[in-house]
Amino acid sequence: MKPPHFEYHAPTSVEEACALLSSLEDAKVLAGGQSLVPLLNFRLARPAHLVDINRIPNLDRIYERDGGVAVQALARQADVEDSQLAARRCPLLVSAVRLVAHRVIRNRGTVCGSLAHADPASELPAVLLALRGHVVARSTRGSRIIPAGDFFTGVMETRLAHDELLVEAWFPASTGRFAIAEESRRHGDFALAGAVRYGDRLALFGVAPTPVLADRIDPTHGLQPSGDLEASPEFRLHLVRVLTEKVFAA
Repeated sequence: MKPPHFEYHAPTSVEEACALLSSLEDAKVLAGGQSLVPLLNFRLARPAHLVDINRIPNLDRIYERDGGVAVQALARQADVEDSQLAARRCPLLVSAVRLVAHRVIRNRGTVCGSLAHADPASELPAVLLALRGHVVARSTRGSRIIPAGDFFTGVMETRLAHDELLVEAWFPASTGRFAIAEESRRHGDFALAGAVRYGDRLALFGVAPTPVLADRIDPTHGLQPSGDLEASPEFRLHLVRVLTEKVFAA
């Protein structure tokens, strides 16, 4: 299928992008496009405007900040996967990125785009939550920091305002014990359920509208996962118990 009609914008600075988002109604930001473009092609998303930020220079850095790793909006997942800094300061992030789809997807997909898309089955939001990281949002009103625990609000919904651009994600150092595990029908598919462990902290994904923190002793408490053709709610709860045991045995 082909995407619906939209007006295309290609700003060359963060300020210009924020001004566009502030002035336009019903606009979507395009970075890597690995989540947005399929939605457009299936006409599940019908924005009136598309703001392509790929022409903005110096927005693809991966650098050390406050002891952790800051990943800017145009840094590709493959760049993080290959980053020596990320491997040294936040190996949990690198381990999670390697579970995202396939390398050809990671060559274009961005870490910040995955966070902004907020798919419940995505690995990176759960990692940000487990590490207690944050994102940085910019608009014509200025910048603000949104902690991971406040950022994800529902299925593909976040605290980002319509005129805000997610310019950076910050992942604290993961120098303690960590593990990530997931179950999917095929390698590269979205996870039926997943678990992220950092120290004694446990974050789950694929089993709720957002990534959630859970008790390792009773990880299914309060969970009401949905069922579909891939997995029943009961099977997803079973996976949570198995994956929790797996990550804490690592």
